Parts: sequence; structure tokens; C-alpha cells
Amino acid sequence: MDKKTVFAHVDHTLLKPTATWAQIQALCDEAMTHGMATVCVPACYVKPIADAYGDKLKVCTVVGFPLGYSTAAAKAFEAREAVQNGAAEVDMVINIGDAKAGLFDKITEEIKQIKAAVGEKVLKVIVETCYLTDDEKAALCRCVTDAGADFIKTSTGFGTAGATLADVELFKQHVGPGVRIKAAGGIRTAQDMEAYLAAGCARIGASAAIQAYEGRE
Repeated sequence: MDKKTVFAHVDHTLLKPTATWAQIQALCDEAMTHGMATVCVPACYVKPIADAYGDKLKVCTVVGFPLGYSTAAAKAFEAREAVQNGAAEVDMVINIGDAKAGLFDKITEEIKQIKAAVGEKVLKVIVETCYLTDDEKAALCRCVTDAGADFIKTSTGFGTAGATLADVELFKQHVGPGVRIKAAGGIRTAQDMEAYLAAGCARIGASAAIQAYEGRE
């Protein structure tokens, strides 16, 4: 698998709390140079990117991030504002406490509310697999499918662990045919990125994709 193919599936990510506009601009320039799928950035940078780069670059942002326990209404507001500011894709975090309590109908309704807020834009649902049992992961696959989201995503990158190939395989068994998979969290090598794509991921969240291929090609 060549670098160009891999990069076309990467959300080039910078979500550190210390991220500056200069660093975000550098991220955007890299994404354009290397043909990344999107840049994934904090919501405060969506409009500045849209103003600076226009439709030359797709922007992804996060809502309810990274802990997921803000209210559904707050997440919907964040998502709606992000789209108005120019976001093409929104990655939301579920309420993990609701998942641990078995409140899957509530989670489905929340995802529906966020999907209504983003409309035709892409919605990815972060379930933070490191905190979940396999049964909970399977149930959340159904929530994401039933709510009409576009992607299920493994991790925020801020939890106790990130993506695993085992979780990707579990997702493939339980999501509906219209739901794609994004792996994120701890994916730092070219081998890892290629393995996740080969396993069936349509998107990868990574902050070190370019560095992973330095000196390799």
C-alpha cells in the first residue's frame, strides 16, 4: 500500500490543548501538500481555517470532546455551530457513563440529535473502546447504525488506550452496511496505518502520519 493511498484516508489531527494558530496553519499546509482526507482540529479553529483555505481543504472537528458527558443539547449546539463555521465532518463523543449503565436507547437518541444538527455533513461517533466490554461495543454499533451516523470511531486518543485491530474486527461484525469505521488513538507507524486500512477502516485519525513515512519512501 503506497503512502498516497494511506494519506487519502487520514484525518491529519492536532487536538492538543496547547495548539496555536501557527501550528494549525502548518497542519493545514501539510494536509494539502500530502493529500490528507481532512484536518481534525479544535472547534475554535474551524472558521479561521474556512476563511483562510476555503473549499481547498476539508475540516473535521470534535464535539463533547474528550469526555462525552456534556448534554445532548450542548453537543448538538457545538455540532450545528461547527457546520455553520465550515466543518465538513464532526466527530462526537458518546456519554460513556450511559453506555456503562446500559442506556443504549438514550445514546441512540443523542446520536440522532447530533446527526440532525449536522445534516448532510459527515458524523463520526467516538465510543472510546478502552472503557467498554465487547458486549457494550456491539450494542453501541447498533446505536450508531440505528441513529443514522456515518462512522463509528474507536477512540479520542485521550483515554487509557487507543485503537486495536480486534475492535475493528468486532465493529465489522456488528455495524450496519452503511456505517464506516475510523480507527484513532496510538496509530503512529506506517505499518499500523496500513494494517488498519487493510482491516477495513475507511478513515484513520493520526497526528504523526507524515513522520511515519519519513525515510521510508
